[in-house]
Amino acid sequence: MKIVIADDHAIVRSGFSMILNYQEDMEVIALAADGIEAYQMVSKHQPDVLLLDLSMPPGESGLIATGKIKEDFPETRILILTMHDDEEYLFHVLKNGASGYMLKNAPDEELLLAIRTIHNGGTYIHPKMATSLVREFISKDAGDKHSDPFELLSKREVEVLPLIAKGYGNKEIAQKLYISVKTVEAHKAKIMEKLQLKSRPEIVEYALKKKLLNF
Repeated sequence: MKIVIADDHAIVRSGFSMILNYQEDMEVIALAADGIEAYQMVSKHQPDVLLLDLSMPPGESGLIATGKIKEDFPETRILILTMHDDEEYLFHVLKNGASGYMLKNAPDEELLLAIRTIHNGGTYIHPKMATSLVREFISKDAGDKHSDPFELLSKREVEVLPLIAKGYGNKEIAQKLYISVKTVEAHKAKIMEKLQLKSRPEIVEYALKKKLLNF
């Protein structure tokens, strides 16, 4: 199977490449340092599997890249690699199309199992996180209606939110995302409406709570 690895640490990319290229059924065909480069490599090589780091500052994060890549290249299976054992990250990337979620401190054998599982059409969740997923399904089955408003945000709004919280003005955000100032203003209004926030300080507080300032 053809594999692309996206991680902001060169030593991690090299380490994973050595492990995977040693396998008879795996070949690492490209490397990327952030979500934007990951998208480019997937577009160019059409890999079977993408190993995607969740947090890749200062570039585009895996959280944002997952949805974009899955939407444009649905045949590529995405395995999220992260140090975050946070269920909010797990739910968000799975809803955006990831096929697997595992922690970086897992043993090599588990990484290989996860890759082969998702390549064969399955889903792989790190055992430590699987309990959270089961708990979420049980909660929904019991009629829990308290959904997280963050799930209402579009992919672009998820990009705009941390930039607002970091203090960028509308013009700066527009330049970074290659959109118009008017579009940024519209996204900002929608974000505040969906999250029921009334000021920039509240946006900052929300972003801190959601750990979005790392992205």
